[in-house]
Amino acid sequence: MNNFILSFALLPLIAFIISLLINGKKERFISQFAFIAVILQLLNVSVFILIWLITDSSNLNIKELVLFKSNDYEFLIDFYFDKVTAVFLFVGSLITLIIVKYSRYYMHLEQGYKRFFNSILFFYFSYNFTVLSGNFETLFMGWEMLGISSFILIAFYRDRYLPVKNAVRVFSIYRIGDVGILIAAWASHHLWHENITFFKLNNYDLVHHQLLSHTGIGFLISISILLAAAAKSAQLPFSSWLPRAMEGPTPSSAIFYGALSVHFGVFLLLRTFHFWEHQFSVRIIIGVLGFFTAIVSYYIAKVQSTIKTQIAYFSISQIGIMFIELALGLESLVLLHFFGNAFLRAYQLLISPSVVSYIIKDQFYNFKKTDIKHQSKFKKQIHHSLYLLALKEWNLDGFINRWAFSPVKKMGRLLSFLSLKNIFWFFVPFYLFCTYVYFLQKSLVNDFSAYLPELFSFLGLILVFRAFVERKFPRLAWLLIILNHFWMALAVSFNEKFDFKQTFFYLFGVILSGVIGYVCLEMLRKKEQKHFDLNQYYGHIYEYPKLAFVFFLSTLGLMGFPITTTFIGEDLIFSHIHENQYLLAFFYSLSFIISGIVVIRIYARLFLGPHIKHYHNTPLKST
Repeated sequence: MNNFILSFALLPLIAFIISLLINGKKERFISQFAFIAVILQLLNVSVFILIWLITDSSNLNIKELVLFKSNDYEFLIDFYFDKVTAVFLFVGSLITLIIVKYSRYYMHLEQGYKRFFNSILFFYFSYNFTVLSGNFETLFMGWEMLGISSFILIAFYRDRYLPVKNAVRVFSIYRIGDVGILIAAWASHHLWHENITFFKLNNYDLVHHQLLSHTGIGFLISISILLAAAAKSAQLPFSSWLPRAMEGPTPSSAIFYGALSVHFGVFLLLRTFHFWEHQFSVRIIIGVLGFFTAIVSYYIAKVQSTIKTQIAYFSISQIGIMFIELALGLESLVLLHFFGNAFLRAYQLLISPSVVSYIIKDQFYNFKKTDIKHQSKFKKQIHHSLYLLALKEWNLDGFINRWAFSPVKKMGRLLSFLSLKNIFWFFVPFYLFCTYVYFLQKSLVNDFSAYLPELFSFLGLILVFRAFVERKFPRLAWLLIILNHFWMALAVSFNEKFDFKQTFFYLFGVILSGVIGYVCLEMLRKKEQKHFDLNQYYGHIYEYPKLAFVFFLSTLGLMGFPITTTFIGEDLIFSHIHENQYLLAFFYSLSFIISGIVVIRIYARLFLGPHIKHYHNTPLKST
C-alpha cells in the first residue's frame, strides 16, 4: 500500500524530468510520452482505488521522509489517502489524459510545443503531490508548485503583453492566499505542539478537546484556511483573477481554471473539514461567502463578451455553491458536484472555439430581434443597476487594488530615500550592530529585548515596501529582498528557541539564490544598458534564454520555492514565532507576500513580454 501511494507522486515527477531531456523538435514523441505517462498513472490510480474499495477502505497515513528535525521541530513529507484523495486523484488523472490527447493536435507547430507539455507534466506532479498531502507542510509544498505552474501556463504566449501581465496578476492573488496556509501551519504548531497530520484531525475527541480550551486560535486557523481556499478558488473578493488566467492556451485553461486547479479551495476545505465543522461561526462565514460569490459571479457571467470568461464565471458560481454545501456538512455531495463540474467545464472550454464559430453562423442566418419587455420604472432601475455592476465585474479589481496593493505602494513611495548608497551606508552597518546585540542579548533587559523581534521584522518589511515600488534599478529591488530575509531571520533569532544553526539553514538558500540572481542581473545590465529597468516588459528571454532560465531558478529560490533550504527555513521561522507574537507573524506574512510578488515581477518585466527590439516579431499590446 505504501509503495502504491508513493508511486502516485513519483511517476509524474519522473515523467516530468524525462520530458525535459527530450528533443524539442520531436513533437510526436513528446506528446506520445506524455500520453503514456498519464495513462500509466491513471491505471495505477484505478487499480489502487479498486483494491482499496474491495478491502476495508480505511484512511491511510504514510510518513515518507523527514527533511529537517530538531528538539522541538520536525519537517516531514506526509501522505494521506481517503475518499477525498481517491476522487481527486481519479478525476485529475482522467481529465489530464483527455487534455494531453487533445493538446497533441491543438498545439501542433506551436513554438513552445515542448514547453507546454513540460508545464502540463509539472502541473500534474504538483496536483498529485498536493492531493496526497498529509499535513500543512506537505500541502504548502504542492500549493507553491501549483502557483508556479499556473504562472508558467498563463504566460505561455510570453511574447505578448496581456498573458504576461495577467500571469503576474494571478500569481499576486495566489501569493495572498498562500499566506493563509502559513498562518494556519503556525497556529496549528501552537495548538497541537507538533506538526499535526490530517489523519489526526479525524479524531473528534482530540479536536473537540483542544477547541474548547483554545477557541480563538482555532478560529484563526479556520479563517486562514478559508482565506487560502477563497483565493485559490476565485471566491469573493478574489473572483476577478480567473478570467484573466484564460490568456493561456485553451487546453491549459481547461485543465487549470475549468477542471482541476480552481477546485483546490474546495479540496482544502474538504481536507480540513473535521477541524472546522464544529465551529458554527466559521460554517456561517463559508456559507455566506459561497452564496454571495454564486450570485455575483452568475450575473457577471451573463454579460461577458467572450465564451471563455463566461465559462470561468459560471465555474466560480458553481464553486460558490460547493462552499454552501460544505457549510451544510454535505461532504459526499460536494465530491459528486466536483466530479460533474470538473468534466463539464473542461468539456465546455475544449469545444469553445467550435461553439463560437457555430453561434456566429447561427446568428448570421437565424437572427431574431428580441421583444422589449415593458417593466415598471423601479424594475428597470434594478435591472440597469445590476447590468452595470455586472459589466464592471462589481469593481473587484479596483477593490483588491485599493485595499491590498495601493497601501503598499503609498508606503513604498514614502521610503524613496532608501537608495543603494543609503542602504550600504546605514542599513548594513545597523544590521551588523543588531547582530552584535543578538550575541549580547543575555545582558539586555528582558522588557527591552521582548520588543526587538517586532522592531527588526518591521525594518525588514520597510525594505520590501521600497522594493515593491522600485522601477528604475532592478538590482536595488533584488538586494532589498535579500536584506529583508536577513532582517526576518534576525528578528526570530531573538526568540529563545531559534538558534544560529537554524538561521544558517534558512539563509543558505537566500544567499545562494540571491548571489546567482544578482550575477545574472549584472550580466544582463552590461549587455542591455538601455533596456534594463522595471518600467515595462522587455522580452530579453529571446536573446538570452539560458540567462533567463538561471535567473528564473534563482527567483524561485529567493521566494521560498522548494528547491533550496529556504523553503523549510520559512516554515521553521514561523514555527518559532510565539503564539502571542501576532504582530511579528503579521509582519512576516506581509513580507512573504510582497517579496514573492516583487521577485516574480522582476523576472517577468526583464525577460518576458514583447521584445523591445524591433527586428523581432512584436504582437500588438492588445493581442
